[in-house]
Amino acid sequence: MCLPGRKLPRLPARASQSVAVTRRVAPPAVVVRSGRLAYHAYHIVTAPALPAPEEAPALAPRPGSTLWRYAGDARLLAGAGYALLLQVAHPTVGAGVGQHSNYAEDPWGRLLRTLDYTYVMVYGGPRLAADTGRRVRDLHKRIKGERPDGTRYHALEPEAYAWVHATLAQAIVGGHRAFGRPMRPDTRERFYAQWRDVGRLVGVRPDDLPETWEGFGEYFDAMVAERLEDNEVVQGVLVTLTRPTAPPVPGLGEGVWRVARLPLARLGALATVGLLPAQLRSRFRLDWTRAQEMEFAALCRASRAATRAMPAALRNTGPGYVRWRREALERGDVAGPATHARLDAA
Repeated sequence: MCLPGRKLPRLPARASQSVAVTRRVAPPAVVVRSGRLAYHAYHIVTAPALPAPEEAPALAPRPGSTLWRYAGDARLLAGAGYALLLQVAHPTVGAGVGQHSNYAEDPWGRLLRTLDYTYVMVYGGPRLAADTGRRVRDLHKRIKGERPDGTRYHALEPEAYAWVHATLAQAIVGGHRAFGRPMRPDTRERFYAQWRDVGRLVGVRPDDLPETWEGFGEYFDAMVAERLEDNEVVQGVLVTLTRPTAPPVPGLGEGVWRVARLPLARLGALATVGLLPAQLRSRFRLDWTRAQEMEFAALCRASRAATRAMPAALRNTGPGYVRWRREALERGDVAGPATHARLDAA
């Protein structure tokens, strides 16, 4: 195993973030100064975090928009573990997932919930996206507790809540750069502007994330350098990636899964670790050899080269997924009954 990376100084905890229905006034919560994160105090006012219902049509992606065309590529599933690791490496998100989620027992359910969220917000239309955004934010009001170091946390801390949304943007852009259709700079800007609009539907406010993709890159690098950490949940996710349980697919017998598990696990682990910044590989104590680098590069080239041969339904799985899941999504079954049961019992 690689030696862990040098421990960076921990940023101070900010207990005043853990108010569910609050809004900050200027200056913004996060700015980047010389590659470092600078935090401002939160001024609590009574104002709704979510936009008014009549704003939803202007915020939800339209068919044929940049976000619509890029968010549903089937090859992005290879980056699902990458996005999850970025999320749970944040100390608040990691604590919340560790204490309020059954990801270790039901990793496929976690993936399904992520797909539900992403696809309904992009492809579900304004009404369903707005309704889901309200449900997602309401669900997070109950996720709170103490981190391993004793610091209290709340899932609606603006930094942590926005970070989860940010990781999905990074995974989509990074996934396409590696495996799919790399975006031109102007395409990335349109994609990111539309992703920020989607964030408003779940309560990620305009000043929670940088305005431009260039600013987002600086913000992402600073979060990796100064905020993300190794923890038990990160290591648990890595174990799950290397030893995945059988997915709940009808007709998938134990013998078939035994044959398929090892190559799928190898592919998933290679894609996940290959997408991670080198700094996080070191911090998570992951080996990354020259041979693995070459194998990852070959995988990326082959995946990108397959674009023209891919059926349209695989280049954009989102609309079909929403049609398949429409009944459950209309019921609000995005987070899943098991998650609700655990939260109600907490």
